[in-house]
Amino acid sequence: MERENIAKNFIKKFLTAVLVVAILFSGTVIFFDPFYHYHKPWCGLKEVLNDKEYQCIGTLRNFDYNALIVGSSVMENNNNAWYDEAYGVKSIKAIRSYGATADLCYLVDAAYEEHDIDYIFYNIDPSSLIADAETTYEASGCPMYLYDKNPINDVKYLFNKDVLFEKIPYQVANSFMGDYDEGLSYNWAKWKEFSADMTLGLYYRKKNVVPMMEKNVYEDKVQKNIELLTKEVKEHPDTKFIFFYPAYSMLWWDGVYRTGERDAFINSEIMMTKELLKYDNVRVFCFQNEEDVVTNLDNYMDSIHFSPEINKLMLEKMLQGQNELTTENYVNKLNEVKDFSDKVVKTIMPTYEEKGLFIYDLTE
Repeated sequence: MERENIAKNFIKKFLTAVLVVAILFSGTVIFFDPFYHYHKPWCGLKEVLNDKEYQCIGTLRNFDYNALIVGSSVMENNNNAWYDEAYGVKSIKAIRSYGATADLCYLVDAAYEEHDIDYIFYNIDPSSLIADAETTYEASGCPMYLYDKNPINDVKYLFNKDVLFEKIPYQVANSFMGDYDEGLSYNWAKWKEFSADMTLGLYYRKKNVVPMMEKNVYEDKVQKNIELLTKEVKEHPDTKFIFFYPAYSMLWWDGVYRTGERDAFINSEIMMTKELLKYDNVRVFCFQNEEDVVTNLDNYMDSIHFSPEINKLMLEKMLQGQNELTTENYVNKLNEVKDFSDKVVKTIMPTYEEKGLFIYDLTE
């Protein structure tokens, strides 16, 4: 009997200890909440945002804001404060790598659940126009327990040692030590080199030029992405949508010319722009043939990703009404982009070729 009582007491104390540890563990995660799954920062903690797959959805549901900066990794180097000051808003970023339309619309929908949005600044990557119109979060291995609103699988967050011993200390350190800038959410530029040498070193040029595809080869996919974006615009007439095509480097244009996709991309942009401009709450801008920018490879770290200075330049030009596409000019302006890409391929690239500056993809 005595042994039985001892065993029962041991089990009771053990279970109590386990429960206490579980409460302390989960309570600590809930209090600090580095992925902002339950609440916005409090008790002097800053909005420390450096992991978009884990943090973006929580910030959209729980932070205070009335504007969104939406797009792929090329949007991450914006400082939110630039938009806040320019438009008199409080903005946060809705970012998804690769910027597929369905994924970005998923984030926009999450924002609208509990917020009134005055402005959406939306970067349209050419590749997003021809992507499948289906979300990729689950397929790409994102932590769906942070997305699905199922409290049962929150155990993956609440009892996660990486969260407790890595994410929370990082959050606290950045909140109370140093000069962490909350406007630089998800910003990666600080650790990258922007130079022609770096950009050329990462560009593996196709050895052969593929015949140009028919311009309508992607039309079915483009139409589905048009439906996704125009649905957002149509359902939220009080939101001002500012869309823009970003300033990819000339190497990107050289690449899509050599793969035969250039005309299909231009046609995709013409299709999307035509439909977006049907709405009074939309403006569209294009920076793809901003020659001084895209031909200066010191602005880039690869064929696509540009420095924060280019992010700010595009914003400044939008504020001044420059580079705007309208119902009267959008076809001509986007065909000017096509003409510019011809100049890149036929006039500028040969000078690089003569100097032996390209690394060729020999796997063809």
